[in-house]
Amino acid sequence: MTASIHASAVVEDGAQLGDGVCIGPFCHVGPDVVLGEGVELKSHAVVAGRTRIGARSTVFPFASIGHQAQDLKYRGEAATLTIGSDCVMREGVTINPGTEGGGLETVIGDRCAFLANSHVGHDSRLGNGIILSNNVMIAGHVSVGDNVIMGGGAAVIQFTRVGDNAFVGGLAGLENDLIPFGMVMGNRARLNGLNLVGLKRHGFAREEIHALRSAFKALFEDSNGTLRQRAEKIAEAHADRALVLRVTDFILAEPERRFCTPRSDG
Repeated sequence: MTASIHASAVVEDGAQLGDGVCIGPFCHVGPDVVLGEGVELKSHAVVAGRTRIGARSTVFPFASIGHQAQDLKYRGEAATLTIGSDCVMREGVTINPGTEGGGLETVIGDRCAFLANSHVGHDSRLGNGIILSNNVMIAGHVSVGDNVIMGGGAAVIQFTRVGDNAFVGGLAGLENDLIPFGMVMGNRARLNGLNLVGLKRHGFAREEIHALRSAFKALFEDSNGTLRQRAEKIAEAHADRALVLRVTDFILAEPERRFCTPRSDG
């Protein structure tokens, strides 16, 4: 099986196209691009730079994938963008490669959906199964865990971490780290509880969810000690609870930002 390329498309010498790649009218594929098996560019899509897109991913019209970072410090360094398999990039999506200041790479996992006009900034790292709704804006150097959902118009500031299975509400402005399984709303975003719908959808056991709810209360409703001290205590008390430990490990890591909490004082 060979690639299908519309007569009006431009595929530059050096581009690598897997079996079954389909490139629609008026697309442009740069010389350092690698498209995996079955990738489809609908029409008027552009894939540039040192970009690799995994098998069966689809790029819709007017998406710009792999053009240089929107960073005024960028000086043409050889940065990369890697996108996993079975991803969807809808109309007007922009995803940038890395910069020297962030490790020279932007990395995105498998089965991610980027809805119309959403943006992923340079040097960000996104996991698997992520959904960015329309007009979501992710700044540079952001880390997003697996199975995160972000509502329309949400914005995440640079160097922020978003934990696995978290939910960011529409129009939220997230400027602090969001714990795994957390749910935030508002601008500026505040922690509104746990993403219980997401937990149930992903089939986590009832007893694990119950333990997580108990730990959440101890972390954010107890005023004794610092958040880190409470996390250390909870990790010791719930050493056999995987979901709880994912939250405490996230808190006990060395963050560059403060944590998103339910309280107005942060």
